[in-house]
Amino acid sequence: DAQRQATKDAARLAGLNVLRLLNEPTAAAIAYGLDNAAEGVYAVYDLGGGTFDISILKLTKGVFEVMATGGDSALGGDDFDHRIYCWVIEQAHVQPLSMEDARRLMMRCREAKEFLTNNAEAPISLRLDSGEMIDQKLDVATFASITQTLVSKTLQPVKKALRDAGLRADEVKGVVMVGGATRMPQVQKAVGDFFRQEPLTNLDPDKVVALGAATQANLLAGNKTGRDDWLLLDVIPLSLGLETMGGLTEKVIPRNSTIPTARAQEFTTFKDGQTAMAIHVVQGEREMVADCRSLARFELRGIPPMVAGAARIRVTFQIDADGLLSVNAIEQSTGVQAHVEVKPSYGLATETVAQMLQSALSGAEGDAAARMLREAEVDARRLLDATEAALHEDGDRLLSPPEQFQILKAMQGVADVLAQCAEGEGTTPAEQKGLRDQLRQTTSQLNLITTPFAGRRMDARVRQAL
Repeated sequence: DAQRQATKDAARLAGLNVLRLLNEPTAAAIAYGLDNAAEGVYAVYDLGGGTFDISILKLTKGVFEVMATGGDSALGGDDFDHRIYCWVIEQAHVQPLSMEDARRLMMRCREAKEFLTNNAEAPISLRLDSGEMIDQKLDVATFASITQTLVSKTLQPVKKALRDAGLRADEVKGVVMVGGATRMPQVQKAVGDFFRQEPLTNLDPDKVVALGAATQANLLAGNKTGRDDWLLLDVIPLSLGLETMGGLTEKVIPRNSTIPTARAQEFTTFKDGQTAMAIHVVQGEREMVADCRSLARFELRGIPPMVAGAARIRVTFQIDADGLLSVNAIEQSTGVQAHVEVKPSYGLATETVAQMLQSALSGAEGDAAARMLREAEVDARRLLDATEAALHEDGDRLLSPPEQFQILKAMQGVADVLAQCAEGEGTTPAEQKGLRDQLRQTTSQLNLITTPFAGRRMDARVRQAL
């Protein structure tokens, strides 16, 4: 979100009118989709100088829908240069190089890589400052061998993106190659073998993104393309939601949802007479707010005082076509509302998104145990508050002293377990399960003991009403 916002701000400072922000793989798909009048599922394999991205897109009757995205922000053509550099050092048996020699040799390695795109063998010659001479020849087979692990590393995100999209490799109709590094023969061969088809390379991989962006801009500017109008649908990389009682995350828009989108959910108050609500917007896949990324905080004031759970606050998340988020909260009976546009000061790098997804997977068991414990805590506190209010109002009138003592004793049992939770006990899933079971047992006991009291209060209210 911050990266998109910063891009729009930079364009504005440069005096450019931004019609829409476009992801590079999506722009490439537009270029190919319109050029070839294609329909079906396409994979966009984007290997640039420093990063790798993969997107799975569905093209249907002029609608471009991004089904899943993935990649590796620390893998690109520069890594292939470095492998050649290491191979040359190993073959030539030279002493450690100076900074200047290393820089010049890296340039020769990059030239050799580019030369091997259309030739069977590339010479690598360089006279070092020490007087030593490097004179090596790198052929296509050797180049493919020393970079095999790098090519394999690009296929892992491809497999994950296909899993996210719920597709098999043979269901992909075409593979679009983007980025100068996709010119390497071993990359094209590996991609072709994985998808069992020749990748699309009839457009210049260095220009295909610009062609797609220009085509989209041409349409947004109101120029007709001679074809039917078409629609572009993108997705969000991580779930968006709110913090609820107990520090839990309530997801409102799940990850990989198509944008632009708007979703609403109703929330309510926790305390009797509550007139304000603090709303905390978070991003991430974890169950606990502490493990997610905070995006924004704002307050909704002017809620009419009611009993806990009676107020209805409708919170709407809206993401525009550029992927920028705004959140609106409105109290249904009075119409009072509060609004925030999320403009964080820093963005999420691709590897951060990957780490957040990985931590969500690896911590799933612990997250589930922690969430169930927090939910039990919230229920217990709600029961304690309600019982305390009832005792204060009707305890002396409707209960004998021994009955009051029994209820207070049961309340103390619940409070003791809640104190253990507050002290940080229960760090492992097994300990959390033990605390949760204790909480459920003590709250069930308190419920059982207070049931006759609740009945008497109901009877008294009915008699009073009659």
